[in-house]
Amino acid sequence: MMNRILAKGYLWFLLALLYSPILIIMIFSFTEAKVLGNWTGFSLKLYSSLFSGGMHHSLVSAIVNTFLIAFIAASVSTMLGSIAAIGIFNMRNPYSKSIINFTNNIPIMNPDIITGVSLFLLFVSFGISQGFTTVVLAHIAFCTPYVVLSVMPRLKKMNPNIYEAALDLGATPFQALRKVIFPEILPGMISGFILAFTLSIDDFAVTIFTIGNQGLETLSTFIYADARKGGLTPELRPLSTIIFVTVLVLLIIINKRAEKQKKE
Repeated sequence: MMNRILAKGYLWFLLALLYSPILIIMIFSFTEAKVLGNWTGFSLKLYSSLFSGGMHHSLVSAIVNTFLIAFIAASVSTMLGSIAAIGIFNMRNPYSKSIINFTNNIPIMNPDIITGVSLFLLFVSFGISQGFTTVVLAHIAFCTPYVVLSVMPRLKKMNPNIYEAALDLGATPFQALRKVIFPEILPGMISGFILAFTLSIDDFAVTIFTIGNQGLETLSTFIYADARKGGLTPELRPLSTIIFVTVLVLLIIINKRAEKQKKE
């Protein structure tokens, strides 16, 4: 009995430690005080400033860049990851299949800073000017393996004979892929897209090494530079709250979809 109480107490302590900073930011997003921790009364002024264009131009630019990069990277990595998952799943040699699966897992287990440095050295060695394009390519590189892992379970549940049946009925390989395989793995593709989109928005280590010095900023690099100046732009509090709630909703949707798939 005592062990159970201690285990639950330890769990709640960890959760409080993890989420209390987020809760503080959410609370102080509803006051217009410029200094975090200084409550000057309930106000929606920061939210109003966030949506009425009262933010600093560089912050608006960083938000636009962040979501544009995330959308492009998630879209491309979803397509590449889905095709890669289909190729891996249909490999005949189990030994080669295991090697490819292991290789796909390396970028996931690899620390972000190592990935960032590796991509930085790759772009430098090929003389590629760093900027928007290199950040997008870097995000595609580290998001694609997550999409592969999201799509693979759907392929394992799929009837392996429906592709050949489509070919026997006169469909071309591309038509069978588009009209038979893709609809079957669509839930995994959607989950992979959401995961890739979230990872891209959240990334800092890879972005900072591949963003270059042309003045491009994403939300993570803007917050880093803002914090180094000795404070944070007040509008970041409501923005962080909105992003957290959005990601929380997306995670709930992903978990609900996963539970539904298990029941099916």
